[in-house]
Amino acid sequence: YFERSVMWSLLQTNLLLFILLYSCFFSSVASSLFPSSCQLQRQFHLNGMHKSGDVILGGLFQVHFFSSVADLSFTSKPQQPTCHGFYELGFRQAQTMAFAIDEINRNSNLLPNVTLGYTLYDNCVTLGIGFRAALSLASGQEEKIILDNRCTGNLPVIGIVGDSSSTHSIAISNVLGLYRVPMVSYFATCSCLTDRQKYPSFFRTIPSDAFQVRAMIQILKHFGWTWAGLLVSDDDYGLHAARSLQSELSLSGEGCLAYFEILPWDKDMDELRRIVNVMKKSSARVVIVFAHHSRIVNLMEEVVRQNLTGLQWMASEAWTEATVLQTPQLMPYLGGTLGIAIRHGEIPGLREFLLQIRPDLHHNNSYGNSMVNQFWEFTFQCRFAPAPAGWLEGRGALCTGEEDLDNVDTEFLDISNLRPEYNVYKAVYALAYSLDDMLRCEPGRGPFRGHSCATLQTLEPWQLVYYLEMVNFTTPFGDQVSFDENGDVVPIYDVMNWMWLPDGSIKVQTVGEVKSSAFKGEELILDEDKIFWNFESKKPPRSVCSESCPPGTHMVRKKGEPKCCFDCIPCSEGKTTNKSSNCPEDFWSNRQRDHCVPKKTEFLSYHDPLGICLTATSLLGTFICAVVLGIFFYHRRTPIIRANNSELSFQLLLSLKLCFLCSLLFIGRPRLWTCQLRHAAFGISFVLCVSCILVKTMVVLAVFKASKPGGGASLKWFGAMQQRGTVLFLTAIQAAICTTWLVSSSPTPHKNTQYHNDKIIYECAVGSTVAFAVLLGYIGVLAFLSFLIAFLVRNLPDSFNEAKLITFSMLIFCAVWVAFVPVYISSPGNYADAVEVFAILASSFGLLITLFGPKCYIILLRPELNTKKAIMARRNGSQKIFHIQ
Repeated sequence: YFERSVMWSLLQTNLLLFILLYSCFFSSVASSLFPSSCQLQRQFHLNGMHKSGDVILGGLFQVHFFSSVADLSFTSKPQQPTCHGFYELGFRQAQTMAFAIDEINRNSNLLPNVTLGYTLYDNCVTLGIGFRAALSLASGQEEKIILDNRCTGNLPVIGIVGDSSSTHSIAISNVLGLYRVPMVSYFATCSCLTDRQKYPSFFRTIPSDAFQVRAMIQILKHFGWTWAGLLVSDDDYGLHAARSLQSELSLSGEGCLAYFEILPWDKDMDELRRIVNVMKKSSARVVIVFAHHSRIVNLMEEVVRQNLTGLQWMASEAWTEATVLQTPQLMPYLGGTLGIAIRHGEIPGLREFLLQIRPDLHHNNSYGNSMVNQFWEFTFQCRFAPAPAGWLEGRGALCTGEEDLDNVDTEFLDISNLRPEYNVYKAVYALAYSLDDMLRCEPGRGPFRGHSCATLQTLEPWQLVYYLEMVNFTTPFGDQVSFDENGDVVPIYDVMNWMWLPDGSIKVQTVGEVKSSAFKGEELILDEDKIFWNFESKKPPRSVCSESCPPGTHMVRKKGEPKCCFDCIPCSEGKTTNKSSNCPEDFWSNRQRDHCVPKKTEFLSYHDPLGICLTATSLLGTFICAVVLGIFFYHRRTPIIRANNSELSFQLLLSLKLCFLCSLLFIGRPRLWTCQLRHAAFGISFVLCVSCILVKTMVVLAVFKASKPGGGASLKWFGAMQQRGTVLFLTAIQAAICTTWLVSSSPTPHKNTQYHNDKIIYECAVGSTVAFAVLLGYIGVLAFLSFLIAFLVRNLPDSFNEAKLITFSMLIFCAVWVAFVPVYISSPGNYADAVEVFAILASSFGLLITLFGPKCYIILLRPELNTKKAIMARRNGSQKIFHIQ
């Protein structure tokens, strides 16, 4: 349909271009026959009004509803089309333009010394007649122009106010745009007219349908209506609105269309019956209509015939205030309608101007003020003489021209709700202010070539387009008027509601507004308490394809249907009813699956039984180390302490104390600093411990070799400084490994959910598995060397030889950490930390007990063995061991 409409508009445009070219050809031929004059090929007989002036503005208005064309057999001269069905509100719009021009002429500050005139035509809601009127405005209507240094007849217009129809505006602007004749429409809303490449001289004082569509969607969203039907007229206005609405709904995801139907141009009852049947069968309770009221009248006849009630109608601005639909017969169906309406405004003095209208008793029906006379006959139901045949016989009255408008109850004089008229008023003033800005141009500072200015004598319509693009003024009602780069005004709409009062009267009232701003976008403001709902509940209806899913279920779209239609199935774990979405990372669905709750958190805590046991064990080991250290310090001068390398023993006790304490870093909620410190402290403490044991073992081996003949030289490599240096060097290597690890890929806190979906396990991610393996491997290498050397010297003289103790302690140490690796890897979550703490404590206790248990036993329980005599009693070779210290 859309392509057919566009092709039809292009065909009409090309046909009219051909007419213009043919007219030029005929004029050139006529000029050769009549060298002193130009002959107009044909004069159109149009209903209109005219007022002379220095500058003429044109206007196109809908003053009649219908038109008829005589027989086109072409056996005689074709007759002019005739219009019927007088539309008094369209005539009021034309009079509003006349009033605005009269007001401007009386304003000494706007266009001083310039008198505006006008030529206004009736388009009869017909493209052909509207085109005739536009061509007449652009070229003039005089049959003959004398070429003798002066022109007779009406001047062509420099700008046109109109047309009201989008289709008319598209076609007319396609032609007049070629000559850059400015058009300022007051009612054409098609979004296609924003294309400046196609319509370079088109402007409008009514918002584009693109904004109207977004305003409709705002209302749908506000009331939760996600399922609606769409009816549009078969023209550019309806088809472009439908395309825009479908696109916006798709992008916003705020709703779906249950059906989309195009209203026929004529009264096709079969098609209308089919459309109403579709509406009747649909579950959609909301119906959006983009069409002119003349198309809806036919639809409503079928709606009444089938008694289709219970619908919420949404009206576009084309029929929101159509009084022809606001009747007691239609209100049971259309009552409560919500509609988008043009911004209303106030025009002071308009009613007084309308009351001054008087007919022309010497009117000429072919041209002139016949429009006023038709209004007079319509209002007073009379006819001017000579009356048509049968009028007087049917007791019809003759018009005298003395009738008083003030005594007539007519909508024509009701100016309480001026909407299209206000747009006409703004359009006239936009042209006037643009002309005023142009005439105030200072020579040498103008915008045209050579910084020139336009003058009244050399005025060209395209020059006015430049100033229209920059016009900016404020109406007496307080509205600012300016055009954007597409020729559109700042959009604002009123939201209207059709009230059906208890006494049977009908009232259309404003219940809100939709406006656009650069910061907030489209903003809807509604006073819901004022809205009349035509339902028993007196509340907004529900219009959805599928009801919201109950708690514990989520939506699954029905195959082959719009996204608003869905089935509800039970939610799986971790998902909620809300759009079948997963819960956030730290949340999980509750038992009813209707909302998300925070996940349980788990880590090796000081408050858990396991954490308490490990903490107590760690502190116990630390305390025992301190006690042993105290014992050793108190008995530091006794033979048993001196005979077993007391300095390394003290270092070993301090390092074991650090090993016990570092296990506390694995308990509690992981933080960044604890994750970084725990493995570094563990690695360095254990390397310090194992380094002391390794040096002890090497010293024992050196003493054994020194006890043999010729082996004394080996002791010089294991003096006190060398022992300290070796321990420090081996520990520094581990410190370098830890530093590299922390700098390159530091351990960080991590939320682990792979073991339990409904639980968060806080742990430390090692960052680099390789670095962790190198750290453990280095400790293992030192422990293995200590074990190997101790094993080799295990058969030394028994008196206080630590080789066997070191061998046993390293065997325990290695067994613990070899078992640790597979258990650690297979332990889930916080149990991995517990395994590592257990390994630290077990290996630390193994070293503490095996290395220092026998000595403490002798010192505390067998002091008789802690004498020099007892130590030297076994063998004489053991003296050298004693004399190391």
